[in-house]
Amino acid sequence: MPSITVPPVVLHILASPATACTEQEKHNLLQFLAGLSRDGGLATSWRDNGTNCCKWEGVICNEDGAVTEVSLGSKGLEGCISPSLADLTSLLHVNLSYNSFSGGLLPELMSSGSIIILDVSFNQLNGPLPNLPYLVTTNRPLQVLTISSNQFSSKFPSATWKVMKNLIALNASNNSFTGNISSSLCLGSPYLVLLDLCYNQLSGNIPTALGDCSKLKVLKVGHNNLSGTLPVEIVHAASLEYLSFPNNGLQGELDGAHIVKLSNIRTLDLGGNHISGKIPESIGQLTRLEELHLGNNNMSGALP
Repeated sequence: MPSITVPPVVLHILASPATACTEQEKHNLLQFLAGLSRDGGLATSWRDNGTNCCKWEGVICNEDGAVTEVSLGSKGLEGCISPSLADLTSLLHVNLSYNSFSGGLLPELMSSGSIIILDVSFNQLNGPLPNLPYLVTTNRPLQVLTISSNQFSSKFPSATWKVMKNLIALNASNNSFTGNISSSLCLGSPYLVLLDLCYNQLSGNIPTALGDCSKLKVLKVGHNNLSGTLPVEIVHAASLEYLSFPNNGLQGELDGAHIVKLSNIRTLDLGGNHISGKIPESIGQLTRLEELHLGNNNMSGALP
């Protein structure tokens, strides 16, 4: 699977600023700490490292003493995520993965005017994903959103992506999202490179508009309740390298004349569906293909 390049701005962070953090930023971090029902020893760690929050565990500042990163993955934290994090106006990167956070994902974090990477995967967050256009009117800087392995439910949002024009990676796998895949995803987020919606409860047809994802390299929507056929328009997403729809209810036949246009494809996984007909001989013309999964379908005829 191709890697996702983190924007250089995120990497140019100085770990030892010459200036201490402001009282307001320290207050915001302490509010976040106060919202935890279990802090995994974080309060002790922060107290032992003095009053300059730039020296606190999991906190990184720039040379001006502004907090740019809060990285607290796998710290044994429990409780709700405080909206005070969104008040850190220079915050670029938030990693709260592999903890036990509960409650909803705050719209303040997704609609932040500074956050570029937000990772809250492997927690116990629940409820619907915020529908942002009702809250914001300008495009957000968020580029990487990872909310996989939580307990999010209700319909997968559609309007949110209209203000996510900078989004390059969205991983919402292993949740309980229902409804259709939004047909506005690529229209709202034209630079999307990775989309992972595996292990949800999505239904309906695969939207033809996914073919408008000109930058998309990884598309994974396996283990859902999708139906209908694999739309021929999908081949318009010519950058695709990983196309995966296993264990759904897809039907129809594979159109060899269109499949061959996926010239960059490396992995094609359509196993565990109800696809019928013959395996197109044109698949042999996909010179970059490394993995092909068509098992557990209703296909017949000779192997090309």
